Formats: sequence, structure tokens, C-alpha cells
Amino acid sequence: MSVYSPLSASLWTFILCSAFSVWTSVRGEVLVIGSNLPIIAAPGDDVILPCHLEPMFDVQGLTVEWSKPDLKPDPSDEYVHLYRHGKEVPDMKMASYFRRTELFMDDMKHGNISLKILNVSEEDNGRYRCFIPKLQSTVKAAVVELVVNPNYGKISSPETPLHPRNLRTPDPQDTTQRNNRSRAAVLISIIITVSLLVVAALAAYFSRHHTKETSRG
Repeated sequence: MSVYSPLSASLWTFILCSAFSVWTSVRGEVLVIGSNLPIIAAPGDDVILPCHLEPMFDVQGLTVEWSKPDLKPDPSDEYVHLYRHGKEVPDMKMASYFRRTELFMDDMKHGNISLKILNVSEEDNGRYRCFIPKLQSTVKAAVVELVVNPNYGKISSPETPLHPRNLRTPDPQDTTQRNNRSRAAVLISIIITVSLLVVAALAAYFSRHHTKETSRG
């Protein structure tokens, strides 16, 4: 006759919760990541609005949209930059950005969707949204703010966090290193959970064995 053991039930509840937690970590999601800091530049500068996918993900076959969400869109030219079917689509682009924007085409396979804007002016001030509509994720977009300040060169230095040297485009190698660290953390979690499963199973076995011995006695 089987004997109900509260300890055994608690152990199996713990096992199921741990397994679900590890499965969720391994499953993960590809996220669109922008910049928490505004990108500050002087008029006439070429700037890079950083945006990338993490973990690294090839977006060459997807649509990438850059827009200004605070502007009322015009259906005929609503994008700052539009990438579709492996190339730029200039027909739906704002006239003021014509021949002034580009993506890093060779780096898109590494998840780099940063936008380069040439010869910025104060009219370019504002928030920019990078968006991948068909990305299978709950975070398909990120917002980056651009501030074009005529006095920028006079108030910043290389030691300042907002200096262009410190606001570089995400390096695919950096992303790869983050991915490797993430995979290592997941692997460690799996090893720890498996170890806990073994310990829990042994504890449950000895608990049942002890209960049977007690019943016989």
C-alpha cells in the first residue's frame, strides 16, 4: 500500500518549478535594444543611432523600420529609413532624409540595425524608433533620442559619457561575448537544476523507504 508523504510532494513541486524556470531561461527571446542615453551631436556631424538585437540574430530577411514616432505620419513618406526585401526602400522615406541615412548592411546578420544619419541639423532633433514588425518577440522596437546642439563641441570632452567616442555603434564581437556569457549562465543553471533533481529524487526515495519501514514496524 502506498503511503502519502508531504515531503515527497513538496520535493516534486520544487522539481517541476525548477524545471519550468530553466526551460523559460533556455527558451528566451530576441529583444530589440536601443540606447538609454540621448545621442548628442553638433550640426553637420554624422551620427549613429545605436540599435541591435540581443541575443545576436540575423535580420537580413526581415523588414526594419526607422521612424520618428512624435511626428504625425504621412502615408506617402512616413519613414526615416525603410529596409525591406534586402534593400532600402526610398519611396516611403521622408524627403529631408533622402540620401542621408544608411544601415550597416554587412552587420545586419549579427543583429546590428543601427542607423547612420549624415550631416545632421537641429531639424533632426527628436526621438527615433527602430522597429522590426515581424520579429517573433514581445520587444520588437526601441527608441533612441537625438539631440543636435550647436554648442555641443564646446561643452563635451572625451571623458564625458555623451562624447561620440563613447556612443559608438554596438560591436558584433561585444554582442557575441554577451551571448557566450548568457549561454554559460544557462548551462550553469541547467547543471545546478539537474543536481537538485538528483538530490530531490534520492531524498524522495529514502523518504518513501523510511515510511515503508515505519509502517512495517
